[in-house]
Amino acid sequence: MARSEINRSGEMEVFVRVVEQGGFSAAARACRMTPSAVSKLIARLETRLGTRLVNRSTRALQLTPEGCAFYERATRILADIEDAERLAGAGEQPVGRIRLNTSASYATHVLAPILPEFLERHPGVTLDLIQTDLVVDLLAERTDVAVRAGPLKSSSLIARKLGDTAMVVVGAPSYLARFGEPKAIEELDRHNRLGFGYARSVDGWPMRVNGGTVIVPTVGRVTASDGEALRRLALGGAGLARLASFTVRDDIAAGRLVPVLEDFNPDDREAFHAIHTGQGGPLPSRVRALLDFLAERGKVS
Repeated sequence: MARSEINRSGEMEVFVRVVEQGGFSAAARACRMTPSAVSKLIARLETRLGTRLVNRSTRALQLTPEGCAFYERATRILADIEDAERLAGAGEQPVGRIRLNTSASYATHVLAPILPEFLERHPGVTLDLIQTDLVVDLLAERTDVAVRAGPLKSSSLIARKLGDTAMVVVGAPSYLARFGEPKAIEELDRHNRLGFGYARSVDGWPMRVNGGTVIVPTVGRVTASDGEALRRLALGGAGLARLASFTVRDDIAAGRLVPVLEDFNPDDREAFHAIHTGQGGPLPSRVRALLDFLAERGKVS
């Protein structure tokens, strides 16, 4: 078949639908095609590319590494086509869905108060918000932007810094009344130290001792999968927690939580970044709009 006769953008659209819908039948319904036609189109695409893009089974459809790479590029190309048509026809107005992955703490204390402003600025954009403290694979989870805390690993992801925040150990007045306020690190041994239920870059609480830093393990009776859950546990009097200051600033001011062991705080700060895929090329206008907005209004301190 001559190169000019191949509808490559059409093939990409069907392939992307197959991935996002999780199978040929669902994609066929979305594309108003028959499952057989979708299956044959993907087979022709794989033959033309000379590689398998998906592994088929009766239970699930799984992308091959080549399929993952092709999906990432195809979604970017299709988004660029949409942007080009929009720019030529009606100006560069962000339109479409943005899939944003972020922690519950950032969503609650930073994003929620400013989100109405973003939606008002960009009425053509819809937001799909997923909350988790776990590091996700942006490509596998079909995520446009992720807000992550902590040090970044070297990767092909592009990061925009959203500031950094101090860390503080806090406890509820009710908890401190029952168990006492620790005045030295050794006294933490008799306290319930709330921690995360998964591995982090620093697995414990850094504490300053004699000019150096020691790591106090979070040995306690309760762990949680996100920082906001730890905050609520601390508010309820379940134990002490070491949390980002922007999440507990209002609680401290209102007396709901009390900082402890401040003299032993190493003054470390946790950085926040907005992450997206790509190699620095043009972004879909909807994604660029969100990144610009977060850099303007979504910073932590």
